[in-house]
Amino acid sequence: MFKIQRSGNGVTVIALIGRMENEHIVELETLMEAEPPDRRVVLDLKNLTFAGQSEIDFLAECEARGVTLANCAPYIREWIANQRNANRNDV
Repeated sequence: MFKIQRSGNGVTVIALIGRMENEHIVELETLMEAEPPDRRVVLDLKNLTFAGQSEIDFLAECEARGVTLANCAPYIREWIANQRNANRNDV
């Protein structure tokens, strides 16, 4: 489930709640692409309870594109860092 909050200071916060699964990636991409290009997007992961490899890859890509990952659990942050390091070693 997603909860979207837009603030007057040019920030859109999309809260991810519960289990994030592969089909949510398409929905999130659609939501983020609908935002104006000058609007900052934040994914609030405070209530995210589960994410698999493809979802972690997606979150890492979002962060690389400038999306802020707020309230990111340490295991997700570590998984993203490990993924980045693996990608660097593949090059």
